[in-house]
Formats: sequence, structure tokens, C-alpha cells
Amino acid sequence: MTITIYHNPACGTSRNTLAMIRQSGEEPEIIEYLKTPLAHDTLVDLMTRMGIGPRELLRQKGTPYAELDLGNPKWADDQLIDVMVEHPILINRPIVVTPLGVKLCRPSEAVLDILPNPEVGMFTKEDGEVVPARKRAP
Repeated sequence: MTITIYHNPACGTSRNTLAMIRQSGEEPEIIEYLKTPLAHDTLVDLMTRMGIGPRELLRQKGTPYAELDLGNPKWADDQLIDVMVEHPILINRPIVVTPLGVKLCRPSEAVLDILPNPEVGMFTKEDGEVVPARKRAP
């Protein structure tokens, strides 16, 4: 089984998500998308599979979002995707792909919805927040 995480190791949410995947017994393929930027078509595919548009995937905090005026409605979807390809820091993270789906895992425990084995037990995030144990509904 293959699980892929589009990961930014500088992001606590991304690190927590990766830790939950590993605690579930899986070792994912890790794509550090800041080092290996995603292609336009890959972003389109991921968004389609998540059921979201580019505006939902844009990250504002700590990015050139305001500087580039990306909140302006003048930007078409394809233009926003091209800007995310050019500036991968604008892509919100982490995105996780499993056989059960694709999800933007914010908050990090959202990954449990698409893990084949979501029974990670109790998990404590880096900031001390406790995520209760969860089992997949029958």
C-alpha cells in the first residue's frame, strides 16, 4: 500500500501528520514539495481528488499571498495554480494521498479519515494537544 505526503518539514502540522501516519504502521513516500515543486497537472489532479479549488489550497500566512494580491478576484483558477507552481510556499500543507482518498490535512488529525489503519492510539501533537484514539467505523 502506498501513502504519499506532500510535506514541509518546517511546518508543525505537516510534522504531526507524518508522525500520525507512521504511528499507524505505515511509512509514506515523502515529497518535500518546496524542494521538488509540483507540476501544474499534478496540482490540478490533487485538487480534483480533494474536491477543492485553488483558492482553498492557497496558503496566506508566511507567503507572498498579499504581496501578489492573490485575494483579488481577477485571478482565474489556472493562473492561481501557475502562481502556486512558481511559488510552492503558497500551497497549503500537508496533502496526503492514500488508497482511501486525498486530503488537505489541516488539522493534522484529519489524516485519520483516510488512513487504512486509523487506530493510532492516543497521539500528542508537538504543541501538547492530545488527539484521542480513533477507530474506523464498521
